[in-house]
Amino acid sequence: MSLAVGVIGAGVMGSEHARILREATPGAHLSGVCDADVARARQAAGGVWVTTDALELIRSDRTDAVVIAAPDITHASLVLACIEQGKPVLCEKPLATTAAEARGVVEAEIKASRRLVQVGYMRRFDPAYAEMKRLKDEGAIGSPLILHNVHRNPVVPTWFAGPMSVTNAFVHEIDASRWLLGSEMVSAHVRSLGAGDPLLITMETDRGEVVSTEVFMNCGYGYHVHAELVGQKGTLQTITPRLVTENLSGFSRGTYPDNWIPRFRNAYIAQLDQWVKSIRSQLPGEGASAWDGYLTTKIADEIVAAMANGVDAKLVPEAVPALYR
Repeated sequence: MSLAVGVIGAGVMGSEHARILREATPGAHLSGVCDADVARARQAAGGVWVTTDALELIRSDRTDAVVIAAPDITHASLVLACIEQGKPVLCEKPLATTAAEARGVVEAEIKASRRLVQVGYMRRFDPAYAEMKRLKDEGAIGSPLILHNVHRNPVVPTWFAGPMSVTNAFVHEIDASRWLLGSEMVSAHVRSLGAGDPLLITMETDRGEVVSTEVFMNCGYGYHVHAELVGQKGTLQTITPRLVTENLSGFSRGTYPDNWIPRFRNAYIAQLDQWVKSIRSQLPGEGASAWDGYLTTKIADEIVAAMANGVDAKLVPEAVPALYR
């Protein structure tokens, strides 16, 4: 029987999740869409049930599982409602806006004695990142020494300010770095250039690896995410996905998208497909768990606090609860 999935939020990301569920997710179908804007919800729904009440969608018999792509501030409460109903949930990052809220989600899931939550850190499903991890795990470059990350966006709106470069963008690098290396972060140093954009963030892991990340939210030229892993015997680096290269008038030219959807479209499809399969098999999936979501938010919170005080962040790893081992 096809899994009925409801989507909460019909903005850019919610609409993309709804499209993938309608068109490219075997074993599941879009059963409903919730958004405060009814017209926007109907456009994303493609003819299925629409509501403006998120709790109605979560509690409805029409939904077996839920995707949350609503504003960040709503994530924790909506995920808790899904846990209360015993429904699997894929929540867009971040899991919560504070570490305390994210820890509350973890505690609720532990109390339920069942892993119901996956957090939408989609780079784990990107073909380039997945291949980098496979080769690293096979020992292709020896022991990892340095991970270089680049996270550039062409331009962000005026409301995207303050700590959001860390809490809304750099969180992807926190999760991807932990996942790629299999290590925990123990310290972070942030250098702010210009008026706070770009940032250069350097972290050290519990294995002595160094993770350097450039976060540039207004680079001007396009959406550009890149990673290179340096090992004792060589390096691994992602290649920017591109359909063609233009060779014209003595120049060779490639292009960058203006947002993250084209760059990670295949990752989002693979993420939803794997999530559906994990629900149907009743086995933990390959995506980020609630514990991963909590640690990522906690590290981001600690880095922001350290930046405000002009000091380095000291990050203390925590013991992993039994449910997530």
